[in-house]
Amino acid sequence: MKCPYCGSDNTRVIDSRPADDNYSIRRRRLCDDCQKRFTTYEKVETIPLIVIKKDNNREQYDRSKIEAGILRACHKRPVSADKINALVDEVEVEVFGREEKEISSAEIGEFVMKRLQDLDPVAYVRFASVYREFKDVNTFMDELKKILDQ
Repeated sequence: MKCPYCGSDNTRVIDSRPADDNYSIRRRRLCDDCQKRFTTYEKVETIPLIVIKKDNNREQYDRSKIEAGILRACHKRPVSADKINALVDEVEVEVFGREEKEISSAEIGEFVMKRLQDLDPVAYVRFASVYREFKDVNTFMDELKKILDQ
């Protein structure tokens, strides 16, 4: 494992333990050259998953895209990085739990919105406005009314 600080290959594991979800291992590492510490996570490699986009293009599943969308929705909101990671983990468990080789981006978006609604209503509306492509203020207001009526 290369050190993210100096790029050296001379690193070693100093602590290993299960991560929060028990589906991965958290490893603390030490670079023998620059003496800095960093954390890595080891996960089981799953069956490659193909995401079917809105325009019917297909691409390989990328966790970072879900994470980036949630981070944008939660920008300047009181949502911790741990909660965001937990939300992404929950979505991944649901996506891979289906045991299918392909999934539509629409299904993934619904999984994310279902969890964002409970986590932070403002982040939910932000995500929904991009995901559902609100065309005008009325569509936006309809979504807000759904939240307020709950």
